Amino acid sequence: MNMKSYEDKNDHEASVADIRISRQGRPHPGGAAPSLVLAAYLWNKYDNFFATRINGLACKNSALVQASDFSFSGLHIPGNTSNQVGSRVTPVSVAQLPGLNTLGISMVQIDFAPWGINLPHTHPRATEILTVLEGSLEVGFVTPNPENRLITKVLKKRDVFVFPIGLVHFQRHVGAIAGLRSQNPGVITIANAVFGSNPAIAGEVLSKAFQLIKNIVDQLQTKF
Repeated sequence: MNMKSYEDKNDHEASVADIRISRQGRPHPGGAAPSLVLAAYLWNKYDNFFATRINGLACKNSALVQASDFSFSGLHIPGNTSNQVGSRVTPVSVAQLPGLNTLGISMVQIDFAPWGINLPHTHPRATEILTVLEGSLEVGFVTPNPENRLITKVLKKRDVFVFPIGLVHFQRHVGAIAGLRSQNPGVITIANAVFGSNPAIAGEVLSKAFQLIKNIVDQLQTKF
């Protein structure tokens, strides 16, 4: 340890005493464990070197924060819906907007082609609230076992709908913005997870789960 990094002689002597006490295994005069005293001292003195991580992302040093950490541009550009499902999700979560870290909120914009679908999926860490910007949108979620009841509604412009955390849900047609109660909500698309897992789930398992002949299951797995 380079004692020149300490600000004054008293700090230097106190830290050396703590280290000596720790090595000798004697109790600290103040009653606290010497290793904890030293750890607290170093944490307070050199906290800029320690990065707190939330959901795998480091919190930025407050001295380095800029306005760009709290802003995002690009939602005015329509998403490209030329794909098999006819929709495009543009996320604004902590990965795109660092200032969201620890705030527990995020949002997405969903663009739809006519009759496009945002496939059935779940958010393991977030409740979602959605509003329709233009046109109409069919939405729905499925309640947990054993009822597995479909709750569905057709929304009009500026209508709002809530999808409870963790439940399988979907949307179909036109455009919407959704907010999520997590800075990193996660997305599990059901079809991709079930039929496109790596390694693949055994065909016999999926055949019984979906009551399909194995050849159909095999065909579905090749598509994911």
